Amino acid sequence: MNPEFQNPPPAGTEANAFTAKTAATESDALRKELAEQKDLRLRLAADFENFKRRSRRESETRAAAQKESFIHELLPVIDNLERALASGASRDSTQFHQGVEMTLKQLQQLFRQHGVESEEIVGQPFNPHRHEALSRGHDPDQPDHTILSVLQRGYRRGEKVVRPAKVMVNDLTLSKQTSHAR
Repeated sequence: MNPEFQNPPPAGTEANAFTAKTAATESDALRKELAEQKDLRLRLAADFENFKRRSRRESETRAAAQKESFIHELLPVIDNLERALASGASRDSTQFHQGVEMTLKQLQQLFRQHGVESEEIVGQPFNPHRHEALSRGHDPDQPDHTILSVLQRGYRRGEKVVRPAKVMVNDLTLSKQTSHAR
């Protein structure tokens, strides 16, 4: 008898060993891929944090440069105000008035260059989003809820209100209230 045929290996033992070896190989490959993905994720997270830090620094640097530029643009205006005050010590008030007027025009031009503007609003309808009513007046020649006078100019940059105008608003009901009180 042939010894190979006497004790044949149990069926499936080689198949089980092959399956176990394949599973171990696949498991090692999956572990390696998982480790690579984890490493990649950590690198991406670190890169993103560096990007955020760099962006924040650049933004702060840009804001500081803009502030410094604006300050440099304001310095001549301050110089002119100081000159106007120095000339105010003399007896010629027209020279003082002209100096202050020139300085005001210079400031207004600087604001316009930066997109900050005021507007002429007397006679315009009152808008609570752009104006602040400080008092009421009565002018029967003007429509109700229109601006009669500006107590303090308002400024806007584009459509954004920097400071609302403080105004006196026409209230046509004032005459009715005073006539009923009599």
